[in-house]
Amino acid sequence: MSLNLNDKKAVVAEISAKVATAQTIVVAEYRGIQVGHLTQLRAKARSQGVYMRVLKNTLARRAVEGTPFAGLASEMTGPLIYSISEDAVAAAKVVHDFSKTNDKLVIKAGNYAGKSLDKAGVTALASIPSREVLIAQLLGVMQAPVSGFARGLAALAAKKEAESA
Repeated sequence: MSLNLNDKKAVVAEISAKVATAQTIVVAEYRGIQVGHLTQLRAKARSQGVYMRVLKNTLARRAVEGTPFAGLASEMTGPLIYSISEDAVAAAKVVHDFSKTNDKLVIKAGNYAGKSLDKAGVTALASIPSREVLIAQLLGVMQAPVSGFARGLAALAAKKEAESA
């Protein structure tokens, strides 16, 4: 169904607003995927905070025009699904994980913080742990010396107690 001019302007404005706050955009070709599988992909994306939509490529090009994602415009050909996320790895992770189970979803390109990514770049970005995991790992590293010191003091106190008894 064709969109009239006002509808097109509304779509471009909506996508431009998402792109303005985004860190990552991933585009993938979805030709041949069943509707049920696309629905599962969208549900997974929604749960991860990823905005996912099938768009007319000309509208998507207009939405990224003049942004750090403008370099992605050359890849916008064919039936594409656009994944846009504020989290640096969420869009890449959702699309990559789904493409592992469904070979009809083909990652074409991506863009992270203004840098164009090919399929290998998107895959590498998807392999980075999420923000929460990285924070947990950092806290573990920061706590290790303190907890080691506390265990050492406890062992020393237990040894002194055993010697005096």
